[in-house]
Amino acid sequence: MTAELTENPTDLAAGGEAPPTVAGIRSAVAPVLARLAAGARGREDTRDYPHAEVGALAAHRITLTGIAVEDGGAGGTLRDVADVVIDIARADSNVAQALRSSFLTAQSVATRRDLPDRERTLDRLRAGHLFAGTANERGGAPGAVATTIRAVGEEFRLTGEKYYSTGGLYAQWFGGTALDEEGELVRFTVPVDRDGVERLDDFDAIGQRLTASGTTRLRDVRIEPDEFARAEDRQPRNPWQGSFAQLYLAAVEAGIAAAAYDDARWFARDVARPIKHSPAERTVDDPYVRHVVGEIAARANAARAVVLLAAETLGAVGGAGDEEVRERGAEASVAVAQAQYVAIESALRAAELVFDVGSGSATDRAHRLDRHWRNARTVANHNPRNWKTAVVGGYLLAEEDPPTTGLF
Repeated sequence: MTAELTENPTDLAAGGEAPPTVAGIRSAVAPVLARLAAGARGREDTRDYPHAEVGALAAHRITLTGIAVEDGGAGGTLRDVADVVIDIARADSNVAQALRSSFLTAQSVATRRDLPDRERTLDRLRAGHLFAGTANERGGAPGAVATTIRAVGEEFRLTGEKYYSTGGLYAQWFGGTALDEEGELVRFTVPVDRDGVERLDDFDAIGQRLTASGTTRLRDVRIEPDEFARAEDRQPRNPWQGSFAQLYLAAVEAGIAAAAYDDARWFARDVARPIKHSPAERTVDDPYVRHVVGEIAARANAARAVVLLAAETLGAVGGAGDEEVRERGAEASVAVAQAQYVAIESALRAAELVFDVGSGSATDRAHRLDRHWRNARTVANHNPRNWKTAVVGGYLLAEEDPPTTGLF
């Protein structure tokens, strides 16, 4: 099931609606995020995807936050985008993760005027369409691609299977990588409702269970010549092209830390009773509970602050001249690596401390307080954080550039 959205971007602006602004988008999505937060706990067991709420976020064109005004976007900074992602993750980190491919698509459009098929992608973003995609496949060497595009008569056909198709059940478009008949890598994008595209709800991690990150099977899918192109082999001005994708994960972690704080405050105020030997008559008056909630709040604020600082550093790279863009890009990659490390540590610690605001009842399944740790742990395993700090140390001590693998 996907949200019913129009191909025509002007249809979303009925009656000559004013162009989007960051403040306008934030105001419009606030009640949607409130509904997401209210239902996040219950969705853990029901596996009930919030299609209506995700569709509403898309209809409010949330991915236009960082797109330039002249391109029909809200003209926000990268800090604005990171702040929006943190708030989505605070409401429901599954939804934030599910929107990652859509925000990555928007960021590519925002930063690269030479992006292939840029105008058509912009039209889709302005129409509120969502994107899913992955290069990941199971089996073979890491990074190996078995998906193929072959000519069949006068048509081209796409065949393969992709895993970790984050956001696939919400999206209108699916993109990935394949090999053409000459063995060259190509990138493709096809509509998810085309015959032969099958999206499976088979993601089975301990956390982030509702990110719609299952398998996408491509069974002899017809693909038009303008829906795929050979991957570019030229070096970009800034070789650290994966930094925004990593910043996004850090923002999700910061949102999880904030969600842990929200639940700690709720549980202490509305659910928990003082333990027998506490001098307090109310849990909120217990000095140790106050200490715990204060620490959780501090860690959530630290995660948010370091993510927004890294966003500012990364956002400044695009304005650097040719002679300094590589240096600025490396600095931003290192800043993002540090932000991700701190955000992960903060989220995991905050999620653990939630249980210290109550006694045995805090572990009742009905409260689902464990979801914060499980979600933080699952996001953290995308890219092991010890590699991040080792790379930061190498950069600071030996002036070694961070890797350009996309994981930095």
